[in-house]
Amino acid sequence: QLQLVQSGGGLVQAGGSLRLSCAASRRTFNSDIISWFRQAPGKEREFVAVGSWSTGNTYYADSVKDRFTISRDNAKNTVYLQMNSLKPEDTAVYYCAAGLSWSTAPNVYNFWGQGTHVTVSS
Repeated sequence: QLQLVQSGGGLVQAGGSLRLSCAASRRTFNSDIISWFRQAPGKEREFVAVGSWSTGNTYYADSVKDRFTISRDNAKNTVYLQMNSLKPEDTAVYYCAAGLSWSTAPNVYNFWGQGTHVTVSS
């Protein structure tokens, strides 16, 4: 069973930066795609970014494009989400997810991290 362990997050002022990490216990064909989602209180889980272990391709939601960046360290089986120019509306619980399909829909992902809180103060 693949495990995803998240770290990072916390409280930051608007305009600041944070980096989230998602460490995978192993890499398999069925977990080539890594995505980030977030869920604010009272709202549905929404797509943030997606990347491929093997190709390095990435795609971002419009709301975070040019501010957030996915990167990976294959040797550490770890994916990062660098978040810059943070806004109060970025406040949410952030989740990483792994699966086989390149998708912005959360229901196609088989494995999930435990979530990490990000709070951006104005």
